[in-house]
Amino acid sequence: MAKAKWRSVDGIVLLNKPIGLSSNQALQRVRRLFQAAKAGHTGALDPLATGMLPLCLGEATKFSQYLLDADKRYLTCIQLGKRTTTGDREGDILTEESVPSLSDESLESILDGFRGEIEQIPPMYSALKHEGKPLYEYARQGIVIERKRRRVTISNLTLVSRTADTLTLDIQCSKGTYIRTIGEDIGEALGCGAHLHSLHRISTAGYSPENMMTMEEFEAISEQGYEALDAHLLPMDTAVEYFTKVDLPETDTMNMMFGRTIPSPVSLDNGTVVRMFDQGTQRFLGLGQIKGTMLRPFRLVNTSEFSL
Repeated sequence: MAKAKWRSVDGIVLLNKPIGLSSNQALQRVRRLFQAAKAGHTGALDPLATGMLPLCLGEATKFSQYLLDADKRYLTCIQLGKRTTTGDREGDILTEESVPSLSDESLESILDGFRGEIEQIPPMYSALKHEGKPLYEYARQGIVIERKRRRVTISNLTLVSRTADTLTLDIQCSKGTYIRTIGEDIGEALGCGAHLHSLHRISTAGYSPENMMTMEEFEAISEQGYEALDAHLLPMDTAVEYFTKVDLPETDTMNMMFGRTIPSPVSLDNGTVVRMFDQGTQRFLGLGQIKGTMLRPFRLVNTSEFSL
């Protein structure tokens, strides 16, 4: 397919990220396929990890923070009995200990301590920044930076299967949760240590895993042209669909497009954020915020090519 230079394309791609690629490497490959002028991902997955990586193209990048802040669901396998330098299988082994024999009841009691609201110390091998540098850069130099504990919520933690030295867990969690840390902490609670063997993100923000596509699938579709690729873009408003939908008549749409505050067509609490659509065309205009009886622009999409 002959490629034009960067083009204006808006929407969300649900990539099933392959193992071995960083999130940014995956983003750049998809961006080149779409020849998207602007693109961004919504929360990094380590090269070791696979699974759902929502990629925002064009105007959808304005709403990527909402996906970054959303709950996520993972399937992970934890290797018991071995601690590693990185907390996953790519690190060097630090210690090896025998794995205790546990009844189902005893194991569930330990796992229950990781459900609900818990505290974590972010790992040194993470993208969290200190003085402008990711922590993993310090870790590679053997430098340990003091990290503050953070509270996260584990809304679901289910034991899927177990062997003598592995646990496979289905985990649904809030933003900022480090699954690697959960694995290490479970190993400490068992007294034998542990590290992450594999990690697959099942979903982000409730997006269905059935809508994910692999890099190979996108590459094959790209041979059919941009129209075939664009057919697999999700509308950008799906990133914020939990906000109340508000339809604006033509005059209000035009005023909102120019960034003007308008009378609110709905009665909602002050400060409430809503999704705004043109009543006639159902084109997504962006987000507005209730201010008393008025509706003010909050985060608008570029509507320069929008004609009523």
